[in-house]
Amino acid sequence: MRIDIITCLPQLLESPFNESILKRAQKKKLIKIKVHDLRKFAKDKHKLVDDSPYGGGAGMILKPEPLFNCVESLKKKQSYDEVIYMSADGEQLKQKLAIEYSLKKNLIIICGHYKGIDERVRKSLITKEVSIGDYILTGGELAAAVFVDVISRLVPGVIGDAESLLGDSFQENLLDAPSYTRPADFRGMKVPEILLNGNHKEIEKWRADQKIIRTKERRSDLLQNN
Repeated sequence: MRIDIITCLPQLLESPFNESILKRAQKKKLIKIKVHDLRKFAKDKHKLVDDSPYGGGAGMILKPEPLFNCVESLKKKQSYDEVIYMSADGEQLKQKLAIEYSLKKNLIIICGHYKGIDERVRKSLITKEVSIGDYILTGGELAAAVFVDVISRLVPGVIGDAESLLGDSFQENLLDAPSYTRPADFRGMKVPEILLNGNHKEIEKWRADQKIIRTKERRSDLLQNN
C-alpha cells in the first residue's frame, strides 16, 4: 500500500510515521507513506497556499492552485484508488470503513488547514471525505495520522499477531474483553481464576461473554448494529 499525504505543515506528521509499528511496516515495505509539502507546489514567489475567503468572513482558505498542482503531479507517476479529504462533514471513520480502505493499493490524503479548502478542490479532485469524529481540529494532519494508523495496521503483515488483530475492539462491533498480565495478585486485586486454569475453551467463552457485557455497559449502541 502507498499513501501520499498532502499538507502545508509536514512537520506535524514526522513523528507518527517514524516510530513503532508504522516505522517497522515501512522498513518491511508493507506500506509506503510519503508526506508532501504543499508549499512546494505554490507558483508565486512567496509560496502562498492560503488566502482570505470571497464574500468576507473569518479564517483563511487553502488555495486551489497548489492542491491541483500537487495532485496532478502525483497522478502523472501512478494511479490512485481514492483522493481522500479529512473533513468534519465526511463519512465517520468506523472499523468497517477502515477494513475497506486497508484493501486499497494507492491513496492520496489531503489535509485541510485554517478554515478549510477551496470548494472547487472538493468537487473536482476529492473522491471521498472522511471524518474521525464530531469535533473540530486545527487541521487535518492529526486526523490523517489517525486514519493512516487505523488502515495500515490491517494490512497483512503489519501486525505480527493476526489473532490479536482479530480480537481488537470494534472488529466485531463489540468492545474487547478485559486483559490481564503478571502478577496474578497485585495489591489484593486478583486475575479472574478462569484465566489461570489453562482451559482454553472456557477462556474463549469467558472472553466472548465479557465482550458482550462490556459493550452493553459502555457502548450499547454498537449492539444495534450486530
